[in-house]
Amino acid sequence: MGEVVRHEPLLRKEMPELDTIRGLAILGVIVYHAFYWSRDLSHFSPLQRIVLRAAAPGEFGVSLFFVLSGFLITGLLLDSRDRPDYYRRFYFRRALRILPAYYGILIVLLVAREMSRSYLIMSLLYCSNLSLLFGIQMTYPVLWSLSVEEHFYLVWPAVVRRVAPRGLIVLAGAIILFTPLLRLACFYHGLPTHFSNSGCDYYTWNMADGLACGSVLSLLLRRMNGDRKKFGWLCLGSFIVAGFLSVVALPFGLRTGMRPVGAALQWTISNVTFMGILALFLLVGTSRWKALVTSKVLRFFGYISYGLYLVHLLVYRLFDDLVRSVSPVYATRLFTWDGIWLRFLIAGGAAVLLSYLSRRFFEEAFLRLKSKIPPPVPVATPL
Repeated sequence: MGEVVRHEPLLRKEMPELDTIRGLAILGVIVYHAFYWSRDLSHFSPLQRIVLRAAAPGEFGVSLFFVLSGFLITGLLLDSRDRPDYYRRFYFRRALRILPAYYGILIVLLVAREMSRSYLIMSLLYCSNLSLLFGIQMTYPVLWSLSVEEHFYLVWPAVVRRVAPRGLIVLAGAIILFTPLLRLACFYHGLPTHFSNSGCDYYTWNMADGLACGSVLSLLLRRMNGDRKKFGWLCLGSFIVAGFLSVVALPFGLRTGMRPVGAALQWTISNVTFMGILALFLLVGTSRWKALVTSKVLRFFGYISYGLYLVHLLVYRLFDDLVRSVSPVYATRLFTWDGIWLRFLIAGGAAVLLSYLSRRFFEEAFLRLKSKIPPPVPVATPL
């Protein structure tokens, strides 16, 4: 008889393959900002433009973070929904993970004069993604996704607590279906000016489908009771849907994202694709092939991903300012092929080092307090 292949449970206390996904997501973002974002490609050679454009999909690393966050947060909430300290435990632990580094970078940005006062106020209130609605320039744009996540944290725990899992699947599915329509309406509204600068890619209601995709995956995994075959079909189905939508959207500007339909569906396709990738990593990560999705290098980047996301753009800017002040002549080379790579290696390396130091000696000090959650306040009983 053949040997029975034993698999680990899909849901475990430690899931190292998810750190790999975080690593992929943050590398995509920092490469995107280093090589493609706000860059004029016209003076590069055809081959160089191909390489630089290859960094463009890194923008959707944020989408991968959203899908992963929806999966993990929904799972945490489902597993603790009957606890008497449900809200206290969740918000205490989230505050320890998110707030220290977030407010730390705001202080640094204020001291370095890298953000306007009005944008600082919006960011303090976790409303940086809504700044354009009030005519406020997003002077440090990476903060927008943190606002989306915080809005998710404020609303979703109450929903999970009060709605049955089947109802949550229906609700999250509706969000996945209707959010692209909201994006599309927003893009069409922005056509009289320039819809790519309309803020449609930042508003919480326009970006909720990534979080919903992760939530659906978490809910369905539990509903399937860890059945690998069913979960495998869900994984395959995600890729099929993403492929179908890509074919449909291709004639409508999907590749460039410069037409409303294509721009609206870019995020949808990336979210559904990442839903499938997350499912695939869980399947492979619990099989004998788990080494394929537990790269030590990518897990390291996953370990420092939060701090690296917050600080990398600032380090790029400070490097540019330093070069301009030391050698204005050499500063022009920052926009050349060699200069781009030198900037990426030096500034990117510095950002990685700072992020590691932040995680190791600053963020970890707060994370260790997670086990010290205040006990539930006893409810007085009538005599």
